[in-house]
Amino acid sequence: QVHLVESGGGSVQAGGSLRLSCAASEAIYGDYCMGWFRQIPGKEREGVASIDVDGSTTYADSVKGRFTISQEPDGSTLYLQMNSLQPEDTAMYYCAGARFYRCGLSDGQYPYWGQGTQVTVSS
Repeated sequence: QVHLVESGGGSVQAGGSLRLSCAASEAIYGDYCMGWFRQIPGKEREGVASIDVDGSTTYADSVKGRFTISQEPDGSTLYLQMNSLQPEDTAMYYCAGARFYRCGLSDGQYPYWGQGTQVTVSS
């Protein structure tokens, strides 16, 4: 069982930045594609960004040019750098993993999930 733990959430004003981190219980990133998702209470979970085993990335249109997904070279930690944050980015953010070469922004592909970290952006 792979355990994922997110950190780095918090409260910022619009236009600010945050960097989320996701630590895994084992070195999985060489074999796993990874993703970041977010969810607002009462709404469906939304895919934000994903990174494949070869380093290819995919972003939701709503965050393109503002968010960057990356990982440590040794695969120990996954990141989501979030710039130019807006109130509509307010949500619980989750990292997720799957032992596939290529994933995407559909949450059904991911069997492993962290507990989430809250991001709140005020206007």
